[in-house]
Amino acid sequence: MSAAHPVVRLNGFTSESLDWKSWLQPLDIGQASALQLEVLDQSHAQARTSDYYRTLVHQPLMLRHRSTAYNAIMYAPGGLPRAERELGAMVVSVTNGCVYCTSVHAQRFMQLAKRSDTVEQVFADPAAAGTTAREQAIARFASAVTLRPQALSAADVAPLRAQGMSDAEIIDLLHAVAIFGWANRLMHNLGEPVASPAGSS
Repeated sequence: MSAAHPVVRLNGFTSESLDWKSWLQPLDIGQASALQLEVLDQSHAQARTSDYYRTLVHQPLMLRHRSTAYNAIMYAPGGLPRAERELGAMVVSVTNGCVYCTSVHAQRFMQLAKRSDTVEQVFADPAAAGTTAREQAIARFASAVTLRPQALSAADVAPLRAQGMSDAEIIDLLHAVAIFGWANRLMHNLGEPVASPAGSS
């Protein structure tokens, strides 16, 4: 990280750049079909060199659906601010113990919010994190969706509404939290985080 954003390391989590190694055989790009290459390029700018994407693209149509949903949830304009989507994703990833996803979304939060204090709090206790009442409401909601999705109620949404969040913002947060509940489990089942040879970003 830059001097403005020092690396945060706590409880086994880090804001350093990590790689992810697949336990399965990623697709050999030299053997990729035209459809597989097309879906990789639609998914992410570095997908052709990523173990994660080259593993998922063994099923290209499934990856296409996943990437379309992911990119819409995390990057669509309007609705919940990007930094708050990243906060939700980070809370879920810490709660689920996904070290790789946590590192990615900690970095993105720090880049967008231009501070690391909330990252330190999430690493320490995701359900209690937040430097503002709005961040605290987001963290509690993300934790609730992750830990007891079957028991969510209006009481879980009320703190978000109390912070002035619109229906569109709440739906954006719910989508970000839900897709990372899924993504964390996918990464846990298919591979593991490893140190990046490039070092910290």
